[in-house]
Amino acid sequence: MEKDVSMGVAGSFTMILLTISVVLLLRNFYKRFNRLQDKKDEEQN
Repeated sequence: MEKDVSMGVAGSFTMILLTISVVLLLRNFYKRFNRLQDKKDEEQN
């Protein structure tokens, strides 16, 4: 890695990656939860 890269840039890049990962995981769980709720609604009808 180059020596002129500051830790601030690396830290910002890491935080962007972590934020995107968390958003994708939450979206995945939300979609799964909605599918389970739809299945329960269909079984009740």
